[in-house]
Amino acid sequence: MITRCALVSIAAMAAALPVVLGAQGTFPTTPPPPTRLAPAKLPPFEQATLSNGVRLVLVERHGLPVLSVTLGVPAGSLLDPVGKDGLASLSAALLTKGAGRRAAEEIASAIENVGGSINSGSGPHNIGISVDALSENAPLVFQLIGDAIARPTFPEKEVELLRTQTLSGLQLQLSLPATIAGRLFARGLYGDAGYGRAATPASVRSITRGDIVAFHAANVKPKGALLVIAGDITLAKAKALAEQAFTGWTGAPAAKAAALEAPARDKTEILLVHRPGSVQSNIVIGNTAFAASDPRFYALTLANRVVGEFADSRLFMILREQKSWTYGAYSAYTRRRDIGEFSATAEVRTAVTDSSVVEMLAQLRRIGAEPVTAAELTSVKESLVGRFPLQIETASQVANMVSSSIQLGLPANYLATYRTRIAAASVAELQSAAKAAIRPEASYIVVVGDAAQLYDKLAKIAPTKIVSVQGEAMTPAQLTAKVEAPKWDLSKLVASRDSFVVFVQGKPFGFQRTSLEKTADGFRYTDDTQLGTFVQQHTELVIDAALGMRSIKQTGKVQGQDMGIDVIYANGHAKGTATAFGATGLKTVTYDTVVVAGAVDDNGISLIVPLLAWAPGAKFVVPMFASGQGKASTKTYAVVGSESVTVPAGTFEAYRVEITASEGPPVTMWVSRGVGAGRVLKYAPAGAPVEIQLAKHEP
Repeated sequence: MITRCALVSIAAMAAALPVVLGAQGTFPTTPPPPTRLAPAKLPPFEQATLSNGVRLVLVERHGLPVLSVTLGVPAGSLLDPVGKDGLASLSAALLTKGAGRRAAEEIASAIENVGGSINSGSGPHNIGISVDALSENAPLVFQLIGDAIARPTFPEKEVELLRTQTLSGLQLQLSLPATIAGRLFARGLYGDAGYGRAATPASVRSITRGDIVAFHAANVKPKGALLVIAGDITLAKAKALAEQAFTGWTGAPAAKAAALEAPARDKTEILLVHRPGSVQSNIVIGNTAFAASDPRFYALTLANRVVGEFADSRLFMILREQKSWTYGAYSAYTRRRDIGEFSATAEVRTAVTDSSVVEMLAQLRRIGAEPVTAAELTSVKESLVGRFPLQIETASQVANMVSSSIQLGLPANYLATYRTRIAAASVAELQSAAKAAIRPEASYIVVVGDAAQLYDKLAKIAPTKIVSVQGEAMTPAQLTAKVEAPKWDLSKLVASRDSFVVFVQGKPFGFQRTSLEKTADGFRYTDDTQLGTFVQQHTELVIDAALGMRSIKQTGKVQGQDMGIDVIYANGHAKGTATAFGATGLKTVTYDTVVVAGAVDDNGISLIVPLLAWAPGAKFVVPMFASGQGKASTKTYAVVGSESVTVPAGTFEAYRVEITASEGPPVTMWVSRGVGAGRVLKYAPAGAPVEIQLAKHEP
């Protein structure tokens, strides 16, 4: 039961309700005008020069007990010797893998025990190292940076581990259309020097520990180095700790990188990179632009924001939202001290590649030809001005921003005045900057896709050259040339058994057992594979005496789910059903597909390897059929070197073979040479910590 007191209270509230509701009509119906934009509030920079010549810049902030220290040394990849591309990058990465009296594990443990982090890396102009931690750990922070930059030990085992990781990463990257496009775009803009250079598997393999030690000794010097500190520390303490940390580190670099000049371009050109069977195209369009210190930077930043920086910019809204040609299209201005760069990118369906190129060029022309609307300018200004404070919130962000601005040669008040300079840019200034820096009439365009479907269409847009994904020149006639199987040495098609151990991160994780048995009119190839408890698979591939495919049956489970293949090869067709894992998970396909003469089922790679004529520099293009997907493809086997390989079965002299496919990640394989040449000793998919090594071979 409700009490009388409660009833009185409810009545009073009800009586007051109309008054409250009526008062709502007096609330503002529009937001208040924005306050006047003020420069960003940053503490003044304090500067000092250390006794060895290092320039120290401190942004003193005592609000939080944190500290971020960044050291940049002018010794980047532009100093890499010819044929040693990647040397600066490897040298930088190894700075934290052994320095002073600490091994790699001890460096990691020391900083992790205080809740901090340490990172090193390189760019075209600089090698850098940064450490973040609580300010109470300032002595450790400076000690770690000092040891890393002045006293690195470059342990041989760390050099080889990093080389292996770098090669694996490179192999995977070089199979990705976006990486292929980016590398060839840079080479097209800058040539084979400067920013056009990049590490390759061959250059990384050629780099020795001696090269790394010599590069560091010659180039990583305090003269010209910049030490930026942000956080809870005074200038006196920072200077004292830095002087102590850099004890013994003296001198100036042996040489400076040569001044860079990009090749002149007065017309639009297209480089079409042939990736057979690709269902989409990666597009990069761009040109060189003015340097970072150019006062037109602020207006160009706004123009880039309008064109394609984010998902509400023109390229994204038109190519994706209006036309449904892509998942995303963007643009970017790359700031450098000497030569800037503007580019626009998109990944689109093959069928709309030419239309996308035309539309992207139209939007790049539009930004320099038409004034943006006042509403559009206001919107992008608010976006850039509003998010800038979020970019200088932490000590680490401030240290990185200050370091970057100094290295780019920007004025001391750049960070403080950034928002006001952005806000002050006019429509006319935006259009003028865009016209100067975005030049679609003299742009370089790279398209990575199926050139057989794209060449004729793209050639109508601009002069078009064709290259393979390895950069080798091709002619239009080669696009329609049929891939023929190599001449197999069928005398080596003999009964055999092989056992392999599957290693994951260096530890045994499973096995693979293969056998080839003679039948009345051909051979039966079987493969039993198990990876922990995740994968169990049995494959049976039947072929005739001339290596012609007849049938494949595969059964098994992947993560507890049934998978399998049941396909018959006959009369130039592959017909059957497959349930296999793909990019989108488990998928079942039923097909009746034409198969080119001589194509090999992709489950029989180990079967065909011994039949090839292996030799230094050998290269074979093999037509394949992926029976798990019902798709034709090709695989290229290229011998890229020779080396000694140790596997559970013993130590062998081997060819190192890189296997690339029109689809899927690349694989590195080691094949025996000499007596018994062609035996698979080891193979490893790129980008994964997995190796399959020969344990036993039975002829």
